[in-house]
Amino acid sequence: QVHPVESGGGLVQTGGSLRLSCVASGRTFTAYTMGWFRQGVGKEREFVAAIEWISAATLYADSVKGRFTVSRDYTKATVYLQMNSLKPEDTGVYYCAARDRGDWTSKSAYDYWGQGTQVTVSS
Repeated sequence: QVHPVESGGGLVQTGGSLRLSCVASGRTFTAYTMGWFRQGVGKEREFVAAIEWISAATLYADSVKGRFTVSRDYTKATVYLQMNSLKPEDTGVYYCAARDRGDWTSKSAYDYWGQGTQVTVSS
């Protein structure tokens, strides 16, 4: 099992930056792909980015390509989401999740979820 715990959310102006962190506690965390999702008010939870622990392969949603970067620190069991050039439409609760099989972009493929961290981008 993996127990993701997110941190780093907050309030930022349009064009600003934030870095989210996700600590993946659990003895077998490297067996999982770690994904970031977000959910705005009244919206569906949507895929943002994902990374594999071993290969560091990454995948991004089109809406964040070129602005967000996902990375991992294997020694700290921590995944990061660096968010630059933030827009008001990036506002939402950001969740870190872990999967061991299935479509990287599908929330149903992820078995373990963190509690979420709020990101608010003011215009």
